Amino acid sequence: MCTPRFGATFAEPRADPMRCMKTLLICHDDAELHREGVARWLASFSTLAGIVVIHERKGIRWRRVRREVRRVGLLRFADGLAFRAYYKLFIANQDRAWAKDALRSLCERHAPVPADTGVLHADSPNSASCQQFIENCSPDIVIALCKTILKPQIFSIPPRGTFVLHPGTCPEYRNAHGCFWALASDDLDKVAMTLLRVDAGVDTGPVYGYFTYSFDEVAESHVVIQHRVVLENLSVLQQRLTAIFQGRANPIDTSARPSAMWGQPWLTRYLRWKYKARKRKADASPRPALS
Repeated sequence: MCTPRFGATFAEPRADPMRCMKTLLICHDDAELHREGVARWLASFSTLAGIVVIHERKGIRWRRVRREVRRVGLLRFADGLAFRAYYKLFIANQDRAWAKDALRSLCERHAPVPADTGVLHADSPNSASCQQFIENCSPDIVIALCKTILKPQIFSIPPRGTFVLHPGTCPEYRNAHGCFWALASDDLDKVAMTLLRVDAGVDTGPVYGYFTYSFDEVAESHVVIQHRVVLENLSVLQQRLTAIFQGRANPIDTSARPSAMWGQPWLTRYLRWKYKARKRKADASPRPALS
């Protein structure tokens, strides 16, 4: 059974619970699980007021490369490139097949997005056209499933907040690939998704819940795990977002906990993780009885 790792606290309602919540989704054009699957899920319990589909320019990706080199150095950056090559050769096809099955399952459970839902294609969620589109849609809550850090004039538009479904436990695993780094650090209790309200920092906003499932660290890739911490908890997420809309949800106090920034996966850490995962599984397996 999939349940939130920790729950948010609840106060008295301060909004009309009978008014339908309006949501808006920001996602990337190549993320079909989000653009089609998560969009259908949002439309199943709220009025999906709009979808912003981001088509990133090449220059954005090069800026991310330069930032990662500055952060970890050339040697570790090469370690990251080695992982990308390894992933493409040995893991990507299996993950793509899993993603197709996951999307098919979502489409079987949820009706298509209404035809009158507005869709904006943009190269940045921080553009003036995007700001105008979101303001015109007037959502109560925005779900931002994008890699771009949002500017205040964007994330402050919805009155109930802009939220990310962060793949990792914040504040311990902020920035990119939090699930991978928790797994690679043997910190298995922190392999989870954080429902986080966006603020001006990098994954530093108020936390409204942690969600996980019984993952298989041997059989599943980190990509599958970081998707499943979301997809296996959609019903609980629906309840939590509804509570936020109704003014009944309060954030979790994380002020006394350590905070760290992470980045792209490294091949050396991936191989170490999988070796230790197999060893943990073997050590946990029942031994045959002696005759």
